[in-house]
Amino acid sequence: MNNPEPVCSAKGCRAAAVWALRWNNPKLHTPDRRKVWTACDEHRPTLGDFLDRRGFLKDVVPLDELAPTDG
Repeated sequence: MNNPEPVCSAKGCRAAAVWALRWNNPKLHTPDRRKVWTACDEHRPTLGDFLDRRGFLKDVVPLDELAPTDG
């Protein structure tokens, strides 16, 4: 079975994802846990700002650098 190409996590966006926004909600997740949202170039700033304002954003990496264990 082929893996589908990742798409942007922004609501309604179906563009190809090129960024991985790694985040963690400390009220729900252990400190080492990283959830991942994917983003296209257009939505990377808005998704990142949303997570950063809440103190959740840990880092942003190109999607092709995402480790298989992330997410």
